[in-house]
Amino acid sequence: FHMKRFLTLLLCALSLSAPIAPAHAFFESKSVAQQRADILKTSAATMRRLYKLQPHARELVEKSAGYATFSNFGMKIFIAGGGSGSGAVFRKGTEKPVYMKMVEVQAGLGMGVKSFSVIFVFENERAIQSFVNSGWEFGGQATAAAKYENNGGAYEGAANVGNGVWMYQLTDNGLAAEITAKGTKYYQDSDLNK
Repeated sequence: FHMKRFLTLLLCALSLSAPIAPAHAFFESKSVAQQRADILKTSAATMRRLYKLQPHARELVEKSAGYATFSNFGMKIFIAGGGSGSGAVFRKGTEKPVYMKMVEVQAGLGMGVKSFSVIFVFENERAIQSFVNSGWEFGGQATAAAKYENNGGAYEGAANVGNGVWMYQLTDNGLAAEITAKGTKYYQDSDLNK
């Protein structure tokens, strides 16, 4: 009985992983211009969704030096898992975005597929420079509670994840109350920034 159940779970996991490889390969087969256009389109949709779910976020973004958006697709099968994503950093006063990648490595028992979007808001140019030039990395199980004020301030729904850096996380269910950034690394996409 246990072996039959294990085999059933294994087949389910394999069937879940089957569509992921072709989708990733399809993205990689697109031209640089198409990949950039896809990222910009997804970024605009992410910001519209953020403003709809958290109207005060617009105030924080407007008074910031810039922001970044990332979309991730992650998968976890049994003991190990991970995810990858792409995004862009937008500076005030600069039309050209900086294209970035993200990778996520997870450990622990479980199985599931998840997708989410992340928005970083940078209070100053130094925070943007650090993010773009040095990348960003969250350790093993980094979590931060989103800030919720009774009177609804500009930082409502965002978590402070660094000096001058605020972060929103959108899931399929809406705005996350707790930001999860397990073993996630952000870095420049050298192919798209040529």
